[in-house]
Order: sequence, then structure tokens, then C-alpha cells
Amino acid sequence: MSSDPPPVEQRHFATTRWTMVLAAGDHQRSDARESLARLCQTYWYPLYAYVRRRVDSEHAAHDLTQEFFARLLEKDYVATADPDRGRFRAFLLTACKHFLSKERDKARAQKRGGGCAPLSLDFASGESRYLAASTDALTAEQLYDRQWAIDLLDRVMRRLESEMKDSGKPEWFDRLKAFIVGGADGTTYAQAAKRLGTTEAAAKMATHRMRKRYRELLRQEIADTVEHVADIEDEVRCLFATFAG
Repeated sequence: MSSDPPPVEQRHFATTRWTMVLAAGDHQRSDARESLARLCQTYWYPLYAYVRRRVDSEHAAHDLTQEFFARLLEKDYVATADPDRGRFRAFLLTACKHFLSKERDKARAQKRGGGCAPLSLDFASGESRYLAASTDALTAEQLYDRQWAIDLLDRVMRRLESEMKDSGKPEWFDRLKAFIVGGADGTTYAQAAKRLGTTEAAAKMATHRMRKRYRELLRQEIADTVEHVADIEDEVRCLFATFAG
């Protein structure tokens, strides 16, 4: 694999993702809007699931989600929110709640966006995901947190897959990935090792290293969404707790 990045404890937390959003109001930064647009593309679905649970129709959820991100991209709406700025997850949800309370009933679709080019969001895919994952047992806030966690874990797994491919071992990832998160679907290490043309001990050692790297990447992803190193482990616990029950 490629060399590992510095431990999250050594990283400069002024560039965490939520602080990048707050910095988008700085007109001296020419890349502010582009960076914010990328963040919106990454994190839009959990908010869509939240809005979808709060409103009566799919189309209203499309409209309101697009408008919320348009406000962020205009660089003026962030300043009106009063978020818990320690965590980007909490910041976005608080800002969205604030937006819905003021805009939902009075907004007009044709007047939304303030002239700002809308983001290209795959609402068809988002609606399919929402219908597949939605459960009445979850509140809108719980649904948001669960989808946030699912998306985060998916990004971590994709990063690990990319690293394994770059190291020339894509087949090792394909055969061993099920062991990383504890769901091997009945496949044994001996079976996986045979398919890889290696020993069972080697397959177990490779899985151990992959699992270790997975945890490192998970902490890196979370480190980008909190303000302080001390918040990382608590955020890990909070996100995994969304799958309980």
C-alpha cells in the first residue's frame, strides 16, 4: 500500500470540513464556493432523508433540499444558523432545521436558488435509497444520523478498496473485505486463502492489516468532521449507536 498519512492527532484541524463551510463566507478565498460544492455533493443524501421524513411529498423534499444547499452556496445562510460547531454532522442538521422552520411554508420553487446554479443531485437514486431504508421506527433525526453513518462507512470502504487496488492487490480486497466488518457470509479463511492461492495464515494476516487500515481511515474521515481530536472516539460511538436496536 502507499505510505500512510500522518496520524489524525497531528493534523491541522483548522481545515476540518465544517470549518471549510464556515470559511465559505470569506470572499478572499477564491476556492471557497468550489470546496463547499464538493462537500454538499458528499453529504447531501443524509439531509435529503431527513427532509423527506419531514415533508409530505418526494417533490417537496427535492425542492427544499436543493434550496438548502443553494443557500449554503450563496455564502449567506450559514451565518444565520446557530449550530453546535464542534461537529459538522450536527452543524448541517441544525442549519437545515433552521432553514425548514423559516422557509418551508413560504418558499416558491420558481424563486428558489437566488440565481445560484443548483447542484446536480441524483434525487431519483436518493428516493430509491430512502424508500429502501426508511422505517417508521426512526425519527427524522435518527434517520439522518443512520444515513450519515452508512455513507461514512461506505466512503471508508471505498478508500480502502482504492488503496488495495493501487497496491496491486484488488483480488485480496474482494476476497477478504467481508471479514473486515464481521460478515463473511459463511466463507472461511481457508476457502478465501485457497481462492487467493495463499495460506490461511497469510489470509488472516492480510485481513488483520486491512482491518487496522480500515479503522485508521474511519478515524480520518471522522477527524474531518469534528473540531477537536478528543471528539473522534465519541463520534465513532455515536455513529455506531445508530445501528443499535
